[in-house]
Amino acid sequence: MFEWIILAVLAAVILYQLYATLGRRVGRQPEDQPAVVPANGPAHDLKTLNAPPEALSGLAALRARQSDFDVGHFLSGARQAYEMIVKAFTAGDRETLKPLLSADVMANFEAAIAAREAAGRTETAEFLVTPRTDLDSITVEGDVAKAVVRILAEIRTRSTSPEGEAADDRRTADLWTFQRDLKNKNPNWTLVRVDVAEA
Repeated sequence: MFEWIILAVLAAVILYQLYATLGRRVGRQPEDQPAVVPANGPAHDLKTLNAPPEALSGLAALRARQSDFDVGHFLSGARQAYEMIVKAFTAGDRETLKPLLSADVMANFEAAIAAREAAGRTETAEFLVTPRTDLDSITVEGDVAKAVVRILAEIRTRSTSPEGEAADDRRTADLWTFQRDLKNKNPNWTLVRVDVAEA
């Protein structure tokens, strides 16, 4: 009986750390989330005449600077980045994480990974269904574009420690903010912020 209590406490600690870094369990189904912003908005939004890019807003502002920006392609890339980052985080794969994250986000992930390693724990993550990605907002300030993506996922985590093994299935809802320097020829976006989405 005592061993079961120890395992329960250990599982709670592991799940809290993953929750704090990647999101929280939510009750809504993927189909209940907001629809993706359409790839092609109204013509007048994208063809505002005699207006500088900084006077435009959202998707139109980004397309004024990057005419070939495609929402569907971007969200597909965001989903792939999400899956890669979650798996790399649970595996403690710093080399994979570093080029995908801003310095601040990497520091937070590094602290969580180091704490897990110090406790002698290892983790793996498995996606039960393909994560859903919806475009929440886009802003352009100067030469910097930021896109907030709402991500709903169902994840199975397995952990091993000196005290035993634990597994958990959970549903998460997050808001991940990706950023790109529009002057840079590199088309890749960097994760600069992770927030918990409203349930």
